Amino acid sequence: MQLTTWLQLVPGRPFRRAGHRTALIAAGLPLHLAVVPLWLWLLGTMAALVRAPGAVAVTPLPVLLTLVVTPLLTAGQRRRYRALAGKDLPRPAAPGPGPGRNWKPAVRRLTTRALWRQVCYHAVAGPLFAVLDLAVLAVWATALVAASIYVWIWALPPQWRLTGVGYTTQAAYITAGGLALLFLGPRLTGALVRLDTRAAEVLLGPSRTDKLARRVADLAESRAGVLDAADAERRRIERDLHDGAQQRLVSLAVNLGLARSTLGDLPEDARKVIDEAHREAKEAIAELNNLVRGLHPAVLEDRGLDAALSGVAARLPIPVRVAVDLPQRPSPTVEAVAYFVVSEALTNVVKHAQATRADVTVERIGETLLVVVADDGAGGADLAAAGGGTGLAGLAKRVASVDGTFSCRSPAGGPTVITVELPCAP
Repeated sequence: MQLTTWLQLVPGRPFRRAGHRTALIAAGLPLHLAVVPLWLWLLGTMAALVRAPGAVAVTPLPVLLTLVVTPLLTAGQRRRYRALAGKDLPRPAAPGPGPGRNWKPAVRRLTTRALWRQVCYHAVAGPLFAVLDLAVLAVWATALVAASIYVWIWALPPQWRLTGVGYTTQAAYITAGGLALLFLGPRLTGALVRLDTRAAEVLLGPSRTDKLARRVADLAESRAGVLDAADAERRRIERDLHDGAQQRLVSLAVNLGLARSTLGDLPEDARKVIDEAHREAKEAIAELNNLVRGLHPAVLEDRGLDAALSGVAARLPIPVRVAVDLPQRPSPTVEAVAYFVVSEALTNVVKHAQATRADVTVERIGETLLVVVADDGAGGADLAAAGGGTGLAGLAKRVASVDGTFSCRSPAGGPTVITVELPCAP
């Protein structure tokens, strides 16, 4: 039976990845020792400074060289993990633009926490890991030499073996110790690799704050994609209903109207059935129009908020003043949210507020779309007590879906003022 096959039968198979991990440690040793000469130079210059104050000009050089070689050492560590462990260390977030225009990118990079975490890894953790690397490699070397002591002995001249009485007993003890170290080596190697990997991820990768910021950005981007997809789906349904079912109902109503007017010799019962079917068809068309308009009105996409909100106000039984001041149209998603908020708010005014008039103001202030809906009704609207479906709570959730803010001020006796602020893309 081959040795590798026998080792695979050992419980836990400790030698399964020992070679890769040992190679990872061996490749990391020179990288961990790279900054040691610079810090020895710094300690030497500081000691010389005590004796000769003129050496103060030389003291910052090791620190500056450490800052210069830190990105190179970090790139080497990333390449080491990628090549020998198949692992990509996460990269920290790139530094943003500085507060002043005259700042150079290199100078801005010196102020980032990511750089100083990397310096901490290479200058502080690196020498410590170098000591551990040497210890683990020494364990492997000692284990291999001790376990193969008989090979070394039989490689010696026969005269030495004859004169060295008792060497076989001593070699047996050394072989047993080497085998013990040989089984201990993979565990020490695995523990050191896990410790080094954890330190590299923490100090060379993004911080917890950067990870949370990146996670928030990813979630915001995915949510924006979901909202855009939902808005596109609403538009598709609106087009299908408008061009399909609605046109069929119109055709049906026209045919029933023609049948009622041209077929004069029909019995009275049949005429009543045609009249009833014609009336039901026209009511179905009206309901479908309202449904299509509620999904996504075509006028909103074609002519914008001003025309769409004016159409909503024209269909209400109370006078509504609409004032829209938009130098440029917002994104389709924000525009749709503003439309539905105003439409639902005006519907609530007609149903519950007992108002005689309402005012709608839409304007863009900077990168914010401000929507205000006010009425002179009885007031008393409570956001906390509203239902979660189509009431004020539903409007608040729809506004929150695009990171907007929703507020409702409705004291008893009125007036009620709903204020919505929606972020607009630049």
